[in-house]
Amino acid sequence: MIARRGFLGRLAGALLAPSAHAQPVSKRRIGFLYFASRQAALESGRYPAFVQGLREAGLVEGTNVEIFARFSDGDSARVAQIVAEALRANLDVIVAAGSQVYLALRDARSMVPVVVTVGPDPVGLGIAASIAQPGGVFTGLTDGADSLVPKQLELIGEAVPRLARVGALVNPTNQSHRSQAQRLAAACRNIGVTYMDADAGTASALVPAMASLAKGRAQALILFGDTLFTAALPTIAREALDRRMASLYLVALYPEAGGLMSFGPDLNDNFRRAGTFVDRILKGARPGTLPFEHPSKYELVINRRTAAALGLALPPSLAARADRVIG
Repeated sequence: MIARRGFLGRLAGALLAPSAHAQPVSKRRIGFLYFASRQAALESGRYPAFVQGLREAGLVEGTNVEIFARFSDGDSARVAQIVAEALRANLDVIVAAGSQVYLALRDARSMVPVVVTVGPDPVGLGIAASIAQPGGVFTGLTDGADSLVPKQLELIGEAVPRLARVGALVNPTNQSHRSQAQRLAAACRNIGVTYMDADAGTASALVPAMASLAKGRAQALILFGDTLFTAALPTIAREALDRRMASLYLVALYPEAGGLMSFGPDLNDNFRRAGTFVDRILKGARPGTLPFEHPSKYELVINRRTAAALGLALPPSLAARADRVIG
């Protein structure tokens, strides 16, 4: 743990250090644009995973690459600003996270290659012609979130006896949430469960949205993947527990923060694998010819203490399928 703190401290120092001093011409310039905060990128392990992936590809900051990192702190109004800064920075390639960041880069019509780290549907988002042949400046990794919605509903249904009402938080600025909400609503109809959702497009809207779902007597909460939500997982987990809602999110950070469970890809692995895309692009590959790749790792994580606090007796079959049980 001490070594990890030291590593995160060195990374934080690098992110906070001024970038105005001259760099050797031989260094390639890599952008890192993240919708949430610096702290969230570090504490989630995503920025360290990105740096690790670069190192595995032989790209070492301070030796042969310079990293230009910018964060919008979950503020939609700042996205255009960080994208503009990046496009003025003479970058060779940009690694990005957050649908609003992708859309801002798309709308800027820049020719700088972009490596996507998370996103359920690059075609639906309008940044790729197809998964196999993106055709433009975007390539990278998906999170497979659209296809996971029915399985996530199945898992939460196993945890909650006589499940009748399911709620979802929807970020209206995240275009991928529309299709995920439609899939979840359809899956709920198929099993006779009432579906409801509440908009939460800013950090200040999260608690009122949770209150709205609780007023609708939602027994369970499913969160769609979003960098805003990821940055606020402890708040969401606490609100869900206080309002007696079993809850599930895409990544293991959620049960670690006190949520009931998670099921989805190892997104830190996506950030690590982004280094391979960067390396190929720097060696001359055109992003439009590099197929989007799907996650290679999926995991189910359950917080047993939260289950007990909610009065849920987890079926042994569910616990047995978990990759990790906390508490």
